[in-house]
Amino acid sequence: MNNQLFQQARAAYSHKAYEQALAGFTRCLQDAESPLAPGEMGQLYHQIGNCLIKLSNPAEAIQAYTQATADTAYDAFGAVNYNLGMAYASLHDYEDAALHFEVAVSDQRYATPYKAFLAMGNALLKLGKSAEAGVAFREAALDESNPDPTKALLNLGVCFMALDRPADAVSSYESALQFVQDKATRNRLQANLGQAFVACGQMQKAITAFEAALADKSYFLSDSASVDYQRAIGAVSQGSAQITQVISPVRNQGAANADMSGFDVSSEGTPVYPDHDAYYYQDAYETATGIQPVEEDNPFFTATDEEIEQWSKGKVKADRKRRNVGLKALAVVILLVLAACAACVALYVQGWGYPSQQTVIDELFADPKAAVSTVFASEVNEDVATSMAEPIVQDDEPTIDGMEASMSDTTAYVTATTPEGGTVQYRIMLVRDFIGWKVSSVELYFPSQNQD
Repeated sequence: MNNQLFQQARAAYSHKAYEQALAGFTRCLQDAESPLAPGEMGQLYHQIGNCLIKLSNPAEAIQAYTQATADTAYDAFGAVNYNLGMAYASLHDYEDAALHFEVAVSDQRYATPYKAFLAMGNALLKLGKSAEAGVAFREAALDESNPDPTKALLNLGVCFMALDRPADAVSSYESALQFVQDKATRNRLQANLGQAFVACGQMQKAITAFEAALADKSYFLSDSASVDYQRAIGAVSQGSAQITQVISPVRNQGAANADMSGFDVSSEGTPVYPDHDAYYYQDAYETATGIQPVEEDNPFFTATDEEIEQWSKGKVKADRKRRNVGLKALAVVILLVLAACAACVALYVQGWGYPSQQTVIDELFADPKAAVSTVFASEVNEDVATSMAEPIVQDDEPTIDGMEASMSDTTAYVTATTPEGGTVQYRIMLVRDFIGWKVSSVELYFPSQNQD
């Protein structure tokens, strides 16, 4: 390999000149005068993939990383598969992403498997696999190369909450609080812890956790956390600081399901995801130092994978049952809506409308002069409408003697009573106005002149 050209490309990459770096690595790959040694093809494709990611081209980066994995002499198999997983995740292909993260952690030479475990957990959560995600986050937390297990423990708590295991979520959040983290993350953890305590029925502890999250006035509870905070305050004020005993569902399969009103995660309602740029595309394996030991006396560390899988199966079964019930309910709702629509169509064809013919006629006779501007159809000239309204006798309760209604027009025969006690009959023609009716003509009607 042309080492001088390779070093120039690396320098360009370090200075964020990614297009220049991409061109340099590509020339190295194509330089026929400097043949590649074993492993160098994989190294070049690895770097090309990194450049393509930085240039926001994950699809082509996947092709480059795949070429890198084809070089069996290249010793960064785990790192390349991690990058492949991240590239697939950026395209929302979480199935393929999870597969490559799994391959990455299987590489014994990969010095930072916690990164792949953490990313694997995120991908599995996107796929709705809370139990499998919990296993991945637990592995990330226990990985000795992980300098800060906080995110892994926080997300593990989210998984336990999704699996109806709030007591284990409490243990996960409390373990995360033992590590050094920024103020915002600590506040979020305290809020999560507060909601886990509420789900366990430990209301006084929940209040303490929520108040710790709000203490520096820089953090705001989510809607669901605010509801739980108020619930805890209400319970304590009524003398119910502890509603139920905290028992891990792993230890007691018969424990009642806790109240799962929600849990406080990021503002988008999703778990905490890693910063891609912070984890992407290392040329070699880095060595982590300053690792703090993870305490293993908490319930979630001793829960077996089989136990988590059993809970997952139970949750899937329950979810399937809920979905079936939901589908049946949806089918009923659809049928009711269709029936209602059919009824509305039938009524419309028969002349039903809003306002109805009766309403329009009552308004016309209640105040004929004022009705000129409100009840007549738009195609009726105002002067014509005024002349038609002039002979109408004002009557608050006119009698409709008959009505011939169709979908588009109606003829109504109306009798109005004069102040002197006499009667006057009218023939009112109405036309459709969207779903309602308007008057198109008014004329005096003499039944005797219309008899055969």
